[in-house]
Amino acid sequence: MSFPESDDYTQDNSQNEISEQKEQILKQILSPEARSRLNNIKMVKPELANLVEQYLIGMATQGKLPGQISDDQLKQILLSTQQPKRDFKFNRV
Repeated sequence: MSFPESDDYTQDNSQNEISEQKEQILKQILSPEARSRLNNIKMVKPELANLVEQYLIGMATQGKLPGQISDDQLKQILLSTQQPKRDFKFNRV
């Protein structure tokens, strides 16, 4: 019979606490529409959503956010964080 190690349990607990704190901060700094958009993006592109979440939380902890982020402002942030797409053109001879 094996028992769960206490390190795994405390790590899971601290991970849950961190994610709960992150959600609380995002609830405070994002409008409901912006949160909905970010959650939709998280389902499709989780790495992009995590990048934007970290950016927003960093800005909020530094006090650089004037108020709640609207959906339009979040769109601008998303556009600025996305890498530009490259177009390739092939000339056939």
